[in-house]
Amino acid sequence: MKKKTVFIALTAVFSVAICFIILGAISIDLMTALNLNAGLFGTLVMSFYISCTVVQLFIGFLTDKIGYKPIAVLGFVSASLSIFLLAVATTFTTALIACIIMGVGAMSLNTVGNTLIPIVLFKGKDQARASNLGNAFFGFGYVLIPLFLTLIVKILNLQYSVALTIIAALLLIFAFFVLFTVFPKPSIGYEFSKAIKLLFKPAILIAALALFCYSSLEATMGTWINKYMEELYIAKGIAAPTLKSGMVLSLFGLAMMIGRFVFSTVKDLTKKGAKVISLMSILSLFGILLMIFAKEPIVGIIAIFLIGMAFAPIFPNIVGVTYAKFDPSLYGSIFGIIYAIGMCGSTFLPKYIGDLSVGATVQQSLSIAAIIIIILFIISLFIGRIGNNKKYVS
Repeated sequence: MKKKTVFIALTAVFSVAICFIILGAISIDLMTALNLNAGLFGTLVMSFYISCTVVQLFIGFLTDKIGYKPIAVLGFVSASLSIFLLAVATTFTTALIACIIMGVGAMSLNTVGNTLIPIVLFKGKDQARASNLGNAFFGFGYVLIPLFLTLIVKILNLQYSVALTIIAALLLIFAFFVLFTVFPKPSIGYEFSKAIKLLFKPAILIAALALFCYSSLEATMGTWINKYMEELYIAKGIAAPTLKSGMVLSLFGLAMMIGRFVFSTVKDLTKKGAKVISLMSILSLFGILLMIFAKEPIVGIIAIFLIGMAFAPIFPNIVGVTYAKFDPSLYGSIFGIIYAIGMCGSTFLPKYIGDLSVGATVQQSLSIAAIIIIILFIISLFIGRIGNNKKYVS
């Protein structure tokens, strides 16, 4: 049971990465195919994250109530359908519908993966370390998908719809494996009222605020790295800017994957998690400032890799440190609450940067991201101190 369950947990977070990176990875091609400016493309991104926010409000509670299997099937099938719709979209409306459906798939898979991982890895102990290891596969998705799209579109000279169709088929295969996997049973005697009580726990609120900041930053990078690097390449007259930009987006994912694998080797990481978040927030701020003031593409590339490494442990540590303060039977509800609030950040920041970039550049619009990182650092100073006195069960 354990090997199959681990496989589904890891493929779930890998597939979440597909959902989060796919719009950024096809941004230039999709904007060209549908004749969209940065503002309209930002609206597509915003619709995806609004869908994520709404779905995440109840999917965590529902997972605790009915179990992992139906939610996992829903996630893989919805994600597959949405990506196929993007592949065949010829209008803005079709792409918009695809983005809304993708929110359902992404949050279903996100909840399954990120609540199973701390249970099935490291025997349910050291939740932050488990979350880092599991979410390294999220980084793997960030690496693989842009590279795959670059191979299909730029090197093999095929339509991006071909690559999207293949990805959609892969997600259906994952859904098939779910049918033959045994999952931990839902909590006996679970009540929605118990979950609602969690909303008023200080540890939950501080984690939710931290995720609000972090999610907005990661969504911004995943959405606009392609366009940002294209701007730098064009300014220097470098050939094939779109191809090179896609490679840099993969580099960002590679940095996240490496960072999470590295931090997953640190024993008792849960106890050190809050300090790690603070340190990585400072490093992220330095990287964003490099992006803002970069004149040469190489400086932008170094900044993006640095930010990927700095971002790597932040999300897993927020989740792991918070889980450690509660009983595992509440992980689904906890994740649903903090991630739903976190998705609100993802909803506004990429769209806001897109709107600012109309008639300007993405690079000029990144200063707001620096402000968000400073707020995240301030929040991180409290995340390890609140709610550590006892483990909440009911």
